[in-house]
This record gives sequence, C-alpha cells and structure tokens, in this order.
Amino acid sequence: MKKNYKTLLIIFACSLLLGCTNNKKQNKISNVDNMEEIYGINKEFAHPRAIELVPEEFFWSNYDELAPFGSDEGDMALAEYRDWRKDNPNSSIMECLIWTIESVGEMKFQNYNKQLLMESTLLKQIEDPTFDEQQYIFTLDISVIGTGFGQLVDEGEIEKEAKPTISIAINRLIKWSELHSDGEHSKQFIENLQILNRILREA
Repeated sequence: MKKNYKTLLIIFACSLLLGCTNNKKQNKISNVDNMEEIYGINKEFAHPRAIELVPEEFFWSNYDELAPFGSDEGDMALAEYRDWRKDNPNSSIMECLIWTIESVGEMKFQNYNKQLLMESTLLKQIEDPTFDEQQYIFTLDISVIGTGFGQLVDEGEIEKEAKPTISIAINRLIKWSELHSDGEHSKQFIENLQILNRILREA
C-alpha cells in the first residue's frame, strides 16, 4: 500500500509538472498569435532602432493623412509588405518594391526612375486629363514609401539597394505637392517628406 501511495504521488506530481509545461507552451503560442494579429503602425511593437531613428510622432500615426502609414494607401502598403514578408522571410525587399511598382503603377520597374522627378514630366502628367495622378503618383509613391519604411519599422533597417527607389518616391511627392500647393496641408506634407528623406539616409 505504501508503494502504491508513493507511486500515485509521483504520478500526480508529474502530471502537475507536465500541465505547467503545456501551459507555458500554450502561453508562448498565444503571444505569437497576438503578435500576428497586430495591424497597422504601432510604435509599441516597432524595432528599437526604428524608434531611435524616428522620434517624430507624425511618423507613428495611423490616422494622420500626411504620415507614411496614416492614409488608407499607406496603411494598405504596410499590410501588403507584411504579408509579402511572411511568405518571403529571406528575400530582398527589392522584390516587393518591383511587385508594388508594377502592380500599383501598372508600369515596368525600369521606368520608375529619376526621369519622373523632372518638372516637365510632372507638369505633362498633371495637365493630361487622361492621366490618373492620384493613382499613378500619390498612391504609387505612398505604396513605395510604406513598403520601404515598413521594413525599417519591423526590421530596424532599410536595405541599401532599395534606397534609390524609395528616394524617387519621396522626392516625386515633394515636387508634386509643390506643384499642387494649396497652403498649410501641402507645406506640412512636404516637411514630413523631407524628414523621411533624412530617415532614409540614416536607416
């Protein structure tokens, strides 16, 4: 009887230990699931280097239309980047940028170049009633910016190879905004974009 009693105690203790271990595993899985449920820009979950590089609060806004992730287009770009990264954990972000430009911009990637920054090119597009500048300038460039800075937010860096492409997006939006100047909003948007240029150099 004594042996049976001791055996029961050992079995009971082991079951408690196993239960605690399983609970810890379940909690860990739960935390991973919660991380996967995070949507949009959230400074609390950003990479420490991104937080260090970007003290400006507008950058972390999920509702400021003049912020990289505050517009519907920027929010969508961040979500699309994260979905792409899950499927391509070891790939260069250039693959995502090429896909973004060719799908959103409906153009060949090689045509997304410094020629787009020329004032004559921009004026021609703006004055063309058949050219959808909202889609092919604003939405496209914000999508490129959201992709590039999405990597900074989540990974603490922006790949060197991607910077020239992201720079085109930022600087075209600056020039486009200058040509569409409507007062305070354009001025603030340009100032925000100039800050993004600084962050891009330092990232």
